[in-house]
Amino acid sequence: MFILIFIIALLLYGGLVYYIGWRGYRWLRPESSSKRFKLLYILIVGLAAVSFIVGRVSDITFLNIVGAYWMAVFYLLLLLVPLAHLTVILLRLTRLPRRGTQRWTGIVTVALLLSLMAYGTYNAYSPVIRSYDIKMDRGSSTIDKLHIAMAADTHFGLLSGRDHAKRLVKEMNALQPDLILLPGDLFDDDVEPFLDQKIDQVLSDLHAPYGVYASLGNHDKHDGTMEELIEALERSGIQVLYDETVEVQGQFTLVGRRDKSDLYRLPLEQLMNGVDLTKPAILLEHQPYEFDIALQAGIDLVVSGHTHRGQIFPGNLLTDMIYENDWGYLQKERMHTIVTSGYGFWGPPIRIGTRSEIASIQVQFE
Repeated sequence: MFILIFIIALLLYGGLVYYIGWRGYRWLRPESSSKRFKLLYILIVGLAAVSFIVGRVSDITFLNIVGAYWMAVFYLLLLLVPLAHLTVILLRLTRLPRRGTQRWTGIVTVALLLSLMAYGTYNAYSPVIRSYDIKMDRGSSTIDKLHIAMAADTHFGLLSGRDHAKRLVKEMNALQPDLILLPGDLFDDDVEPFLDQKIDQVLSDLHAPYGVYASLGNHDKHDGTMEELIEALERSGIQVLYDETVEVQGQFTLVGRRDKSDLYRLPLEQLMNGVDLTKPAILLEHQPYEFDIALQAGIDLVVSGHTHRGQIFPGNLLTDMIYENDWGYLQKERMHTIVTSGYGFWGPPIRIGTRSEIASIQVQFE
C-alpha cells in the first residue's frame, strides 16, 4: 500500500514538474531555440526536481540546500503558472500580438516569483514578538506574575543555522523573561548540522531565572540514541522534559511530553500522577492536540508549535481546518492554550502569510 501511494505521489509530482517546466520553456526559449538550450534547460529543471528527494536521502549538503530552495520555487510556481497560463489564453482573444503577450506574461511571472521569494525569505529570517496576557489561578503558589518567552519549531540545521540561533538568543534575552520554553522541533531531522555549526554553544547564552526547558517534536531525530540527542541540548543548559514533570522552585510544575508520533509516549494522566494540582501546571506539548485531556488532567497552560500556521499561504487554511487552535490564543474553560507559528521553517526557507516569531507570555496570577 505504501509503495502504491509513493508511486502515485511520484507520478503526480512528475506531472506537475513537466507542466511547469514546459510552460517555462515556452516562455523562456529564444526566438531560434537550439537543441543545446533545450538540453541545458531540461538538465537544470531535472536536477532541481530531484534535488530535494536525493538531498534528503543522501544527506549531501549542496543538494539539500538546492532542494530546499527548489521546493519554495516549485510551490510558488504551482500558484503562479496556472494563473499566467490562463492569462495567456484570455489575451489570445484580443488583437494583441501572441508572441508579445506570452513573453510579457512570462516576465511578469518571473518578477512575481522573485518578489515573493524575497518577501518570504525576509519573513522567515526576521522574527517578531507576539505578546499574550493571561490570568491564572495561583493556587498555593506565592508568585504574582510570570513572564514566559516561548519559541518552537526552530528547525536548526543547514538553513536555519547559527546566525538564526543568535537572533533567537538576542531577542529572547532582550525580553528578560522569568522562564524560557521551547516546545519541540529544535532540530531539522538531524542533529549533526546543529553540532557542526556549534549551535549548542550559541543557545548556552539563553538566560532566565527559572531556567530554560524544552520538549521534543516529530523532527527531533538522530541516527543514534535519543539520549545523545537530548545530551546535545542539555549541554546548552536546556533541560529536556521527555515524558517528565518538574516542580520549579516550589512555585509551578512543568510537564514535557514526548511527541504524539512517539509510540512510547505515556498517557498524560500517568504523567500527572503525584503532581501538586494546587499549583499552576504548564504543559509543553509539541503538537496542539488533546486539549480536552489536558484540561481534565489539571493543566493550566498549554504551549505548542508544529503547525507553522501553514508556513506558506494557503497552507494556513488547511491547518485551521485540522487543529482546534492552529495559531495564537484559545481558552478552554480555565485552561489557556498558545500555539506559535514557529521560529524557523521546514523545507522551503520562506514564509508567506506567516512570520518567524517568539511568543512573549505575561501571566498574572490571581
